[in-house]
This record gives sequence, C-alpha cells and structure tokens, in this order.
Amino acid sequence: MSQEQDPALIAHLAKKGIDDKMVMGHPAGLFILFFTEMWERFSYYGMRALLTVFLITEIAAGGWEWDNADAMQLYAWYTGLVYLTPLLGGIIADKFTGFRKAILLGALVMTLGHLSMAFEGIHPYFFYAGLVLMILGNGLFKPNISSMVGNLYPDSSSKKDAGYTIFYMGINAGAFLGMLLCGYIGEKVGWHYGFGLAGVFMLFGMLQFYFGTKIFGDIGAKPEKHTKEELKKIAEESDEEVLAPNVVRDRLVVVGVLMVASIFFFFAFEQAGGSMTVFAKDYTQRILEGSTGTIFKWVDAILTIFPIIIVTWVLYGLGKKIYKAYPLTIIFTAISFVLIWILGIWKVYREFSLEQTEVTVSWFQILNSFFIITLASSFSKLWEKVWNPSGPVKFAMGLALVGVGFVVLSLGANSIPQGATSASVSMIWLILAYFFHTTGELCLSPVGLSYVSKLSPKRLAGLLFGLWFTASAIANFIAGMTGSYIDEISETYSMSTFFLIIAAIPMGAAVILLLLNPKLKKMMHGIN
Repeated sequence: MSQEQDPALIAHLAKKGIDDKMVMGHPAGLFILFFTEMWERFSYYGMRALLTVFLITEIAAGGWEWDNADAMQLYAWYTGLVYLTPLLGGIIADKFTGFRKAILLGALVMTLGHLSMAFEGIHPYFFYAGLVLMILGNGLFKPNISSMVGNLYPDSSSKKDAGYTIFYMGINAGAFLGMLLCGYIGEKVGWHYGFGLAGVFMLFGMLQFYFGTKIFGDIGAKPEKHTKEELKKIAEESDEEVLAPNVVRDRLVVVGVLMVASIFFFFAFEQAGGSMTVFAKDYTQRILEGSTGTIFKWVDAILTIFPIIIVTWVLYGLGKKIYKAYPLTIIFTAISFVLIWILGIWKVYREFSLEQTEVTVSWFQILNSFFIITLASSFSKLWEKVWNPSGPVKFAMGLALVGVGFVVLSLGANSIPQGATSASVSMIWLILAYFFHTTGELCLSPVGLSYVSKLSPKRLAGLLFGLWFTASAIANFIAGMTGSYIDEISETYSMSTFFLIIAAIPMGAAVILLLLNPKLKKMMHGIN
C-alpha cells in the first residue's frame, strides 16, 4: 500500500511533525526504530545464548561448572528482572524524560553492562555487575521504543499491526545475529569475547538512533503534562476519540486478560534459554561427520549469510530515502553492517576449514529468529489482506502452537532412558520445536504489542507497555524456576514427561481464551 492510499496515516504524520518519507509503505522512522531495536536485541540475545551454557560448562573449558538447577535459577532471576524493570522505565519516560532520552540512556547503560561482562575472566564481580547494568538499561529502553512504534500510526490505520510485525522482524534479526555470532565466538573462541561483542553493536544502535531522532517530530521528545481539561481538548483535536469511562475500563480489562495469557505463552517459550539449552547440550547429537557434517556446514553458511543480506537490503532502502537528511544515522548503521559481514564471512570460512563439525549449543536458539525473519512478512500479509481474526483468537493460536512444539520435543525425548544424564537424540526434534514455537510467537507477541498500543489510553501507554513486559518478567521467572526441575523430573519420571507437562499448560490456556473470545470482542468496543 502506498502512502497516497492511506490518508489517515498521512494526516497523522503531518499532525505529529513526523518526517513523511516512506519505506516499503511505512514511515521511515519505523526503520530507525527497527535498527535500534535490532542492535539492542543483538546484545540481549547474544548474551542470553551464552548465559546458561557458560554457567554449566566445565571450568577447564572456561565456564563456571554450575549444576543445571543453579544455572536455571540465575537464568530465572536475570530474565525475570530484565522484563520487570520496563515497568519502572515506562513510568520514568511518561513522567520525566520522554521516550527518546529513556531509550538513549538505556542503550548507554547496556553498553557499559556488556563492557563489564567482557572482563568476567578477571573477577566474577564484573560478570554480576554486567548483569545488573543490563537489567537496568533494558528497563529504560524496552517499553519506550515499543511505545514510539505505536505512536507512528493512528489507531485507525490498517498498517499498525503490519508495522509492529515489521518491527518484530527487526527484533528477531538482531536476536538471530546476536545468538549466531556471540554464541559462536563465545563457545569456540572465548566467553569474554562473546560477551563483549554484544556491547559493540549496542553502541552502534545508540548512535544511529541519536542522530536520527529528528525524524520522529514531536513523538517521544518530552513527557506531556496536562490538566484534565487540556487532555480532553487534545483528545478532541487528535485522532483519539473521547471515550466513556466504561469503554476505557473494558479495554483495559481486555489488555489485562491478554497480558495474563502471554504469561502462559512465555512460560513455555522461554524454556529456550533454559531447559531447551540443557537438552541441546547434553541430550542432542551435535558432532556431525562425513556428508552430514558437510551438509550442515552449507546449511549453516546459508543461515549465516541470508539474513544479513535481508537486513542489508532494508538498510539500503532506508538509506536511499533519508541519507541526505540523516547521514550519520546511515553511516553508523552501515559501519555496523560492514563489521557484521566481516564476522559472518569469517565464521563460515573457519567452519569449512575444520575437519570435524561440532554444532554449538547456542546454534539451536538462532532457529527461532531465522524462522521469524523468513515468515514475518507472510504473517503480516495474512493479517492485512487475507484473514484478520480478533486478538484473543490470535493469542489462542499462539498458545496452541507453542504447546505443539513441546509435544514434538516430548516425542523426541521418548527414547531417553529415565534418569539418563546424556543422550544423542537427533537434531530434527529441536528444529521442529523451534519452528512451531516461532509460528506461535508470530501469532501472539507482535499482536500483543499492537493491541496494548490500540487499547491503551495514550497518557498511559508507557505504563501499560511496562506492565506488558512485567507479564513477561513473571513468565521468564517461572520458566527458569520450572527449568531447574528438569533433572529431578527426568530422574523421577522421564525427560519426555517434563516436556509434556510444559506443553499441556499453554494448550489449556488456549482453550480458555477461545471460550472468552466473544465477550472480549465486545469489550474492545470496535478495536480489532
């Protein structure tokens, strides 16, 4: 859809003083946020891919040799707090700094966190200090960049869901590259190099955002403080209708229900960095020989280079539109891409020069992001042009699909004897599980961000995005703590039973959500 075919979007951009240049039918500012978020997710997921495997790896190989339960519990606390602090970050932005300053400050603090973790070999305190800085920086960054995406579009625009899906592609492009490169370098070169590399690209993300902030017009420049009368006048003059209290209440109830549903989804989904990492390390066949090893090298090479080509093409499209007005934004992003290309080609060359093929533990986590990158545009077109069911139905689909992924893992683990501490299960089970998890994520996560934006009063947007991530905090904490029982449940019952328990919970939530769908649709009062 061209710019001329969406008059509501044109009027909204003009009203907010946003640069009206369009890329792929969306405001160019969306892609500034795309790349900023991409490098932040590179840093977060690059570090997360290493966290559990670093903790449980033997001391002789540079790890800390923790047992699975202790590693899972630290993982639970870290990932839980990472998603809890956005609640505070949203309030700070709403009341004091505005979205832009909060994003920049958060990016700076996270860069310092990665720098600290790079010195983990000198003293463990550097590792723990880095985790704390990552938690605090993410709190300032995460809810506010999501809020800015929503503010680029009027609620009436059919492009809003599609815009969030494109933004979600940026999230997963960064996650993919972070897990791929930081994970590989951390496991095969040195842990501190992997931790430090993540911070380099966080710095580039901060710089490209800083030099492109004018493209957003009035959005996020400062917190808006108004009296009730002024808020009413602003609402009347903007594209936000004046809502009756019961409409606001009903919509907030729907947001609350979707947040609770997301807890059941991410409880299962976030096993990726915990129990699924343990399964990949100790129970999956990762040494490949002969033709199988050669095939994997070629597949891995394609998985490495193909996503870099895609995001480079996106950068080229953005550069054509905004380079003259925002040259430093494009220059810093281009420099970061040159480094990514160098690292990607080096990785591929190094693997082909080795006789034995050993799949890294962190490699499996890239599958989620790879499937996101390849499938995101298809889901965006599905919602925009083919079939656009209500938010609760999309959420139910996501919950069911993540459950299917764990049913697959349960089948794969069926051959592992009760209480076994190692096995050599085929990689195909993890690959299939990540495929189903990804399709479920595309039905739920970007849709959730969009619905929080559409159903929330504008003055509470930052707070409610913070609450959305608070739900993720609860889910991550439960996921990590549940993962810490993997050995106990496997010894008492079986590994297959452990994964079947994980599968049953989101599937049950999906059924409940479908039953509630008619009532929830009415309570959205026209928002779909």
